[in-house]
Amino acid sequence: MTDLANQLASSSSTHSHTAESPAPPVADLRNITKSYFKPDGTVMVKALAGIDLTISKGEYLAIMGASGSGKSTLMNILGCLDRPTTGVYQLDGLNVASADDETLSKIRGEKIGFVFQAFNLIPAMTVLENIEVPLFYQEVHRHERLERSKEKLKLVGLADRMDRRPSELSGGQQQRAAIARALVTDPAIILADEPTGNLDTATGEAILQIFDEFHNRGLTIIMVTHEDNVAERCQRIVTLKDGLVESDHPVQNSKDDIDTYTTKK
Repeated sequence: MTDLANQLASSSSTHSHTAESPAPPVADLRNITKSYFKPDGTVMVKALAGIDLTISKGEYLAIMGASGSGKSTLMNILGCLDRPTTGVYQLDGLNVASADDETLSKIRGEKIGFVFQAFNLIPAMTVLENIEVPLFYQEVHRHERLERSKEKLKLVGLADRMDRRPSELSGGQQQRAAIARALVTDPAIILADEPTGNLDTATGEAILQIFDEFHNRGLTIIMVTHEDNVAERCQRIVTLKDGLVESDHPVQNSKDDIDTYTTKK
C-alpha cells in the first residue's frame, strides 16, 4: 500500500481536532501548474501558471474567469479529475497531486461531490437508484444505501419523486436530484460547475437557495461560474486570468445569513 493509500485509509480516524490543534484547510494548493504538450514534448498550452489557493472548511467560494483563464483546468484539478504538472495539492489532509489513477478514483468517490450543469443522471434508473450509485461503488450495504439516499432526497424536496425516472422530472428537480447524489457520500467538498446554467431564472434561484442552505449547515462549496449574481452569493470570489489568480477577495453582503430553504413538494 502506498503512503497516500495509507493516508486515505486512516483519514476517517483523523478528522477530529482538538481546540489546541485547529483543523487544516480542506483544500490547499501550492504553485500548481498545468501544461499540455505537443507530441514532440514542447509546451502547447500552459493552462495554469502557478496557482496558490487555500480553501477553509465550511467556506463558500466562487471561481470566475473568462474563457481560457484556466478555471476549467483548476476545477478538474480540484476535483481530482486531472493531475497538475507541478505543485502540491492537499485535499482534506491528503497529498493528491501525484496520486495514481486508482487512488484518485477512490478520493473522488469519498471526498468530492460533483454537481454539473447537465445533471448527468442515468436515464434508465429511478431517481433513488441514481442517488445510490456513488454508494454502490463504495460497496455500501444495500440497506444503508437506501436509507442515506432517501434522507438526501428528502433534504432537497424530492421524497415524493424517488421512484420517477429523470425524464419525468423538471430541470430544477433533476438538478435537485444531482445535488442529493453529490451529498450522499458526505464529501469534504461540493464542486459545482455552472449548476444553474441550464435553468430558468426562478428555478436557478431555488437551486441556489439549496446551496445556501447546505453552506449554512457547514458544507464546503466551490462554485465555478461566469455569472456575477451567482458569485456574489458566496463568501469569497477568486478570479483567474491567464492561468494565474488575478484577484481573491471576500464578498460584501454575501448570503451567509440567508433564510433556511424550505423544500416544497
